[in-house]
Amino acid sequence: MRTLLRRVYYVDAFMEEAKRGDILIDGDSIVEIGEEIPISEDMEVLDCKFKKAVIPGLVNAHTHAAMTLLRGLGEERPLKEWLEEKIWPVEAKLTPEDIYWGTSLALLEMTSMGVTAFADMYFEMEEVGSAAQQFGARCALAKGIIGTDESNVEKTLSLIDHFKGQELVNVQIGPHAPYTVPAEMYKRLCDLALDKGVGVHTHFMEAPWERGFLMEKYGMTPVDFLENSGLLSVPVALLAHCVWMEEEEIEKMSCPSVQVAHNPSSNLKLGSGIAPLRGYLDRGVTVSLGTDGAASNNRLDVWEEMRLAALLHKGKELDPTCCKAKEVLKMATFNGARALGFDKVGRIERSWKADLAMIDLDKPHYVGFDCANLVHYLVYAGSSADVVGTMVNGVWVYYHGNYKYKEAEFVRERAQKSRERICS
Repeated sequence: MRTLLRRVYYVDAFMEEAKRGDILIDGDSIVEIGEEIPISEDMEVLDCKFKKAVIPGLVNAHTHAAMTLLRGLGEERPLKEWLEEKIWPVEAKLTPEDIYWGTSLALLEMTSMGVTAFADMYFEMEEVGSAAQQFGARCALAKGIIGTDESNVEKTLSLIDHFKGQELVNVQIGPHAPYTVPAEMYKRLCDLALDKGVGVHTHFMEAPWERGFLMEKYGMTPVDFLENSGLLSVPVALLAHCVWMEEEEIEKMSCPSVQVAHNPSSNLKLGSGIAPLRGYLDRGVTVSLGTDGAASNNRLDVWEEMRLAALLHKGKELDPTCCKAKEVLKMATFNGARALGFDKVGRIERSWKADLAMIDLDKPHYVGFDCANLVHYLVYAGSSADVVGTMVNGVWVYYHGNYKYKEAEFVRERAQKSRERICS
């Protein structure tokens, strides 16, 4: 059965302005876009009467999905103290089952907000991938690696084999950070990524003390570390945060492999600072948006990250033209899909994947929108509460409050039991 989205507004980050018309989906892809596509008996027709907008699905380019179980723990502490004293001791109690239900809880949240794909770094990643597949969402999985334990390398290789050929799942290699993985091991993991043709997902320069650590431990600047580790040569180097890069260093990050995942809410909440976003954009560094985990945000709302990114950097730069609405839409859609290693995802184009979010425009805060200003309305006036449908690969995984593959109440009950156990 083909799906016809009839009489909608549609827009992506590459269009000059929104358009009115129909979108025809066949299987997993968009096959036709036009002003009035002829209806046939083999179509499921959703007539939106120009009261709905369709945009590419949002991508959460950096999170730790199962940390929904840790939401609210260790609030308002510095990053290092928060991790070592509050987060890591509780994480040590997590079982594979906990990871599955924590990830499922995150997917309830994200898919209802128009998120169609997420990049996850955590533990027991087979469980994360299984949960994502059962929700019908795309994901890029990276087992978080700390230290030099060889078993982590074997588990990563097993993860690559386990999900090989799975359309909705990509695997990346996940050294946690330069301060938790020795430089020699880091280099080995990057070499492995290059050999396997997969990306690397890592935390980088999130806090100001990391610069001093690199210099004291290795005699390297952050750019030296990027070059010596091999991160600049892997297929994708997904660098989460990158708050404390100097302007003169950013130029060297402008290469096809580097993808900066900007996490404005988490960086503010943890007191990590404000990333030099304008510097990245001006120098051609690809930037996507992430929420980080629910324990450090505390939301998994990419829509909110769009608005915050646009506003925060206008204020920082004292420039209302800085970080425009269309730029943050691109970060949250097309750029995020690239960072996760997915092709033909993130645009509304013929032959591109039907990963879409449907927005209810029949609300007071959309009065006055038109094709020219719809993106501005979505970013500055809209919110995830306006999402009525989330489609992945041509399937509605969330539609008007209902999830296709999971019962929300059952997921919440199981997640609650996991939360109670790990916090007891």
